[in-house]
Amino acid sequence: MTVFITIPWFLPAFKAGGPIRSIANLVDRFDEGIEYRVFCGDTDLDGSELTDIEKGKWVPFNKNTQVWYAEKGEVSKTLTDQVELLKPDVLFIIGIYTWHYNIVPLLFCKAPKKILSVRGMLHPGALTQKKVKKRLYLDMLRISGIGKKIIFHATDEEEAKFIRYEFGKKAAINIAANYGKQIVPGAQLYKTPGSLKMVTVALISPMKNYLTVLEALALCTADISYEIYGPVKEPEYWQQCLEQIKKLPANIKVNYRGQTDPENISSILEQNHLFIMPSKSENFGHAIYEALSAGKPVITSRFTPWNSLQEAHAGMNTETSAGSIAEAIAFFAAADNDAYRFFVQGAINYIAQKISIEKTDEQYRRLFFDQDDV
Repeated sequence: MTVFITIPWFLPAFKAGGPIRSIANLVDRFDEGIEYRVFCGDTDLDGSELTDIEKGKWVPFNKNTQVWYAEKGEVSKTLTDQVELLKPDVLFIIGIYTWHYNIVPLLFCKAPKKILSVRGMLHPGALTQKKVKKRLYLDMLRISGIGKKIIFHATDEEEAKFIRYEFGKKAAINIAANYGKQIVPGAQLYKTPGSLKMVTVALISPMKNYLTVLEALALCTADISYEIYGPVKEPEYWQQCLEQIKKLPANIKVNYRGQTDPENISSILEQNHLFIMPSKSENFGHAIYEALSAGKPVITSRFTPWNSLQEAHAGMNTETSAGSIAEAIAFFAAADNDAYRFFVQGAINYIAQKISIEKTDEQYRRLFFDQDDV
C-alpha cells in the first residue's frame, strides 16, 4: 500500500513539534506493508529556504519513506502530477488551511481513499487565531461537499466532537492517536525549597502562551530560572515576550536558547525540574508527552489531552491566566526534594498508563486499511 502524505513542512531534523513531529513519528513507527511518500515544501517554519535538502525529486528518508521537497511556484502542479503518476491507495492530508497542501489535494487530486487529518485546527482555541481566513476555508469545504466524500482523522474523541460540530453528525471519523517519542528518565535534579528550574521546548507563538507564563513569573517570589527553546514562528509576539522579560524582577532569570535538535531534548529536560506549556489548545502536545515520559512534572492548561495531572501527581492543569499559572509555579518552587520526587514518579506512572503503542498501531491499521469507512 502507498500512503501519500501532504504537509507544508517536513524538516530534515524535525526541530519543530505539532504535525511535523507527528508525521515523523508515524513513518518511523508504523510500517506494516506501507510505503510512505511525503510531499512538502522547501522552506523552514519561518519561511527561510532549506539548504540541506534535494528539491524536486523523491529522496529517501527511511526504509519505507521518501520525501519530495517542492519548490515555490510549482507546488500545486507538481503535487497533482505526482499523485496522478503514483496513484496512491491513500491520500493523507495533514491540516486544513493551506491552499497547496490541503485544499488542492482535497479538491483536485484523485485517490481511492482520502483522509483529512485536522491536527487540532478545529479546536475553539485554535479557531480564535486568524479566524477570518480559517472560517473562509471551512465554509468553502462545506459548500464543496467534500466532507461527505472523505474520512476525517481525529487523534481523540474530543477532536472528533469538534469535527462533528463543523461538518455534521454524519461525518465519517476515524480516531487514531499520535505516536509520541518516549524518553527514558535520566538523572533527576535535587530540589531545594524556594528555587526552581523550568523549561519550555516549543514553537514560539501565541498558542503556546509564553507571554502569560512570563507575566506569571512577575508574580513569583522564589528564585526561578526559565529556559526557552524553539523557533520563533511569530516575531511580533516574541517581541512582546522580550519586553515582558525586561520587566521581570531580579529573582527571575529567563534565557532564550533558540532552536534545538531532537537529540538534545533528553539532556535539556535533565537540567530542569519542570516543563511548562499552558497552551491555548493542543491536539497532542509532543513536548508534553516527552517531558512526562522523562519524569518531569508538567504545568499545562486544560486544553490538551494531558488532563488530571494533579490527581495523578504528575503536574498541574491550570487556567490560561497569569494568576493561575503563578500559583502552580509557586507550588513547585516551594517543594522540597521528597515532594518533588513524588511528582517525578507520578509523571512516569501517568504516561505509562495513558499511552498504549499496541492500541495506536491497531488504530492506524484501521485508518489506512479498512475499506468501509465512507
